[in-house]
Amino acid sequence: MAEDMKSWVLKIFLESWQRKVISAILAMVIWIVVHHTMTVTKLISNVPVRVVNVPTGKTIEGMQANGLLNRNQWLNLTLTGNKAALDDVSEKDLIVEIDASGKSDEWVAIIDRKNVVTENPDLQLDKAISKVAPVTMIIRPSKLVTEKILVTVTEPLGEAPKGYQLLDVWPYQLNLTVNGPEETVKKLKSRGVNLTFNLNEISHEELDALLTSKKQGQVDEVSFFVPNAWKKIPIPQISETPLEIDDPQAKALRIDFARQELLPVNAAIPVSLFFPPKFSQVLNPQTVQIASGELITTTNGIKVITAPLMASGVSHLFLDTVKDMLELVIVASPKSERENLLWNVQFMYPQELEDRYVAKALASSKDETTAREDYLRNRFRNYMNRFRLYAPNRKKLALKIELQGNAISVAAQDG
Repeated sequence: MAEDMKSWVLKIFLESWQRKVISAILAMVIWIVVHHTMTVTKLISNVPVRVVNVPTGKTIEGMQANGLLNRNQWLNLTLTGNKAALDDVSEKDLIVEIDASGKSDEWVAIIDRKNVVTENPDLQLDKAISKVAPVTMIIRPSKLVTEKILVTVTEPLGEAPKGYQLLDVWPYQLNLTVNGPEETVKKLKSRGVNLTFNLNEISHEELDALLTSKKQGQVDEVSFFVPNAWKKIPIPQISETPLEIDDPQAKALRIDFARQELLPVNAAIPVSLFFPPKFSQVLNPQTVQIASGELITTTNGIKVITAPLMASGVSHLFLDTVKDMLELVIVASPKSERENLLWNVQFMYPQELEDRYVAKALASSKDETTAREDYLRNRFRNYMNRFRLYAPNRKKLALKIELQGNAISVAAQDG
């Protein structure tokens, strides 16, 4: 049986083998000839569009510096040509080139074979493409203008590195020079653009290194100077790549941090009462006094807290400026109103304190500009809002303040 099968197979391949070989060769030649001469139609999507010879002082909406239009203006082309060549052609090989010579007003461009070019040296367009189905495209020339656009530096995203708190970003505003179509640039100028940083991209190791490099006495604040790679604004209407901010002040663009640590106040804090007028018939300076105790002592007739308190959310410079002008104010209220009385820390004559702080900060800084002064004033006010007192056990100061007869007692509250 095996011998019969073997004889049959040999008979198929060896009998008249010359004619069979010739037939195979002819079939292959015919297939190659047909394949290379076959004409097919192929749709290619998203072919880049480039406008050349744009009149001086004009531009096209969405045109980049290299003449290419934005991606949303690219075209889908239906090509007819040689199958073998078209099989390997993609949108990366082609460019639609539109000549705007002498076109200063809106016109309709008719795209056909003459508009299709390539920058691929291995592609022979004349052999590959015989026809391009016509496509119309409205081209609207616009006046080319140059304007400065306002860049607003917004509140950063993310969290400050561990062990630090965000103080602020400075400068708050910058300018960006843009070139583009008049209509687009006008819209940008009217609304401006935003620049937002992400604090998660800054490590505590970077800030630690910056603090280490600073002089002693200035180790609780650090400026992280923004790298150039972050000083870019994406404006797709003008450019496919982000535009780098060219404002000279951008060199000083920084994010300031304070180290999160508790600072000793090292000053006695006076304690006083505030009497709401609506309770004045029963609660007033003649009927109620602050009682001395473990936390409150009397010095030269003034009730003060002499316990070693600490402050958070501020810098050494701020604390040194304000520590002698602090006062703890208690709101006197009847027991029917509140069991535990309200209290708050006040800064006496804050405008004078602000002026002192700014003067000291500017004296140690090279940025003696009006913008820098405004920034420091804003920082001082932020410090006032963040200022918190802590007990020696490093817990936020909690007070139990009660009206007991004609005396108001003040004691530290556990927890």
